[in-house]
Amino acid sequence: MRVSLQVSSALVLCQAILGVALPAVEKRATTTTASGPQFTNGQPDDGAGRGGPILGGTNKQIDLDNPDNLGQQSTDNGIVPNFKWRFSDSKTRIFRGGWLREQVIQDLPQSHDISAAQQHLDKGGVRELHWHRVAEWGFVYAGSVLISAVDEFGRYQVEKLNYGDIWYFPKGVAHTVQGLEDGNEFLLVFDDADFDKAGTTFNVDDWIAHTPRDVLAKNFGLPASVFDNVPKPNPNIFNGTVSTKNVTDGPAGYLSGNASFVYRTLQHEPEKVPGGGGEFYKIDSTNFPASKTLAATFVRLKPGGLRELHWHPNAEEWLYFHKGYARATVFVGNTNARTFDFGPGDTAAFPDNSGHYIENTSETEDLVWIEVYKSNRVADIPLTQWLALTPADLVAQTLKIPIEIAESLKKEKQVLIA
Repeated sequence: MRVSLQVSSALVLCQAILGVALPAVEKRATTTTASGPQFTNGQPDDGAGRGGPILGGTNKQIDLDNPDNLGQQSTDNGIVPNFKWRFSDSKTRIFRGGWLREQVIQDLPQSHDISAAQQHLDKGGVRELHWHRVAEWGFVYAGSVLISAVDEFGRYQVEKLNYGDIWYFPKGVAHTVQGLEDGNEFLLVFDDADFDKAGTTFNVDDWIAHTPRDVLAKNFGLPASVFDNVPKPNPNIFNGTVSTKNVTDGPAGYLSGNASFVYRTLQHEPEKVPGGGGEFYKIDSTNFPASKTLAATFVRLKPGGLRELHWHPNAEEWLYFHKGYARATVFVGNTNARTFDFGPGDTAAFPDNSGHYIENTSETEDLVWIEVYKSNRVADIPLTQWLALTPADLVAQTLKIPIEIAESLKKEKQVLIA
């Protein structure tokens, strides 16, 4: 029971017993003298009679970083699950040569299509030779890496990737990644919500260590003793020296052109953004043909800018926030909506066809994030364009707005609004 109710009840009781009038007390008492909304101070208190201070255990920093979780938005409604996961809450696995922390469906149950990881490689550090039962998509955001891959036809590719460069390895493609600078880091995305479960990743040394030696000798035409030092258990990431050997004379040739597993985002022009709010790069099968199961965007939004209200008709939206601070309200239908606050290292999964926006809440810093969809293309339907291409009188009647306003709505996608 709140303190104000306890005090009020006691005074009423005294008045009844003594038969005298006592001074009136305020109906609302707080533990602070501050006035006005207290959300940005980490308290679920609107300053106008709703809510109050947190008196029990809480994580003050998380409360301060997430004022919308405290009820700041009066337009939020209903019970909406958590669509957010912080990589900082993931267990980090450290190795000689780097580290890995991941987000799978057990961390973010609302992400039904996609899981992801941040991976760090030291100079010379190697993510050992392996393949997956699922497709892998990577985005380099620090340093540079060497990727090497071989497909089912014996075609191969060895490329150096820098900031903004992307790779896509279809399921089953053999590959490896090595760090080339003093610090190298990248985002990994998989078209399966639980990519780390058993039977999803296959490391070459793990396989060799669990194959009879006489079979290995027969397969490779080598003495069995060659494999005496194969690591057990497999290291996942290990220290190495930067590769200097070139691969030549592959019988099926080099993976290039439309067959290439590499896309260099920043060497292409961004999409047209009429709203003037930033840069929007689309990376899907229309410009990166190899990427058949994962489509993505790389977005830079100016301070105070807005990714216009829209929804995606073809897939869930998975997000990784790299720099800056954001707010997004997700409308899931039937009057239910919830607002989330995001910062660097946060991930999110917005439901298939849910209406939403993303706003840069900083006055000085660009917001940089990546969107990924389990699809062969990026697709969205903006709210404004839909209304503008609907008979204006129907829009006006539905929203109870002047018909002149309905007729003035922009017919072209704005995407990023300044």
